[in-house]
Amino acid sequence: MLSRLRASRLLRVLLAVIALAFCGYGLATQWDSTRAALAQLSWWSVAGTFAALMAGLGCMLVAWRDILAGLGSPLPLRVASRVLFVGQLAKYIPGSVWSFAAMAELGRDHKATARGIFAATVLGLATSLACALALAAATLPLVSGAAAADYAWMMALAPVVLVCLHPRIVGFFLNLLFRILRREPLPLPTVRTMARAAAWTMLGWLLYGVHLWLLLADVRDGGWGLYLVAAGAYGLAWSTGILTVVIPAGIGVREGAMVLALTPVLDPGRALAIAIVSRVAFTLADVAWAGLGFVLGRARRAAPESPADSESPVPTAS
Repeated sequence: MLSRLRASRLLRVLLAVIALAFCGYGLATQWDSTRAALAQLSWWSVAGTFAALMAGLGCMLVAWRDILAGLGSPLPLRVASRVLFVGQLAKYIPGSVWSFAAMAELGRDHKATARGIFAATVLGLATSLACALALAAATLPLVSGAAAADYAWMMALAPVVLVCLHPRIVGFFLNLLFRILRREPLPLPTVRTMARAAAWTMLGWLLYGVHLWLLLADVRDGGWGLYLVAAGAYGLAWSTGILTVVIPAGIGVREGAMVLALTPVLDPGRALAIAIVSRVAFTLADVAWAGLGFVLGRARRAAPESPADSESPVPTAS
């Protein structure tokens, strides 16, 4: 499959069109519910939700790029945005392999190894899962005892995943896999690299919490206390969706977990409306970042390399 993607520009375009078609289909099937839910919300909360998601995804980009650089495949930020977000559109196609294949081929265009892209993506997902579960474990018991009890087994995975992210443990399993596949081993990311990636990832998750908090604050009072509900609910919902590998991008599963986590502060009908708007906003943010990454990546390929592009691939916080 990878060789066919590499050889055929038409196949790449077709894969992108199919991914966008699945995105569009998902949005269209939820349009009536979304329109009814939007009628309960103000424009500023919806706009703020979208902005928070865009910022959160930007943090995830920086974390993924840090990990990729630590694995020996540094990319300029604009190129990394193209590889990550354009490639991840394929997650909306049934079958998780499409996203990995698309990202591997986009990375290969910029001299990043396929195994480096694969390893960085797996580590990025594991880091995100650990942060999401840790956030849910820290907040949900305070506001939603039922959700915390029902999903206690899943939140207990957070420390296990965090420990497994230590470079020595990660390196052992990754390079064991590559030996089985008869591939060259990868350089290991340092503890500092993984810690920095985890910090960016947690910042992204705090921003994801903001997106849901803005929606909740628009339909009921509660102030900052609602933020604990929002952060924990979204962390739990996303983790449930990502662990359900059969359904594309966790569709349906995520909403069910979110409704359960929101029931202490909202009736089920309004909780479902919030979950639907959140899902649609996240899909639109995915598409927006993919479009931005596509434009920035093309500009990077057309422009001559600048001194800034040849410096350390790890950006600093500003």
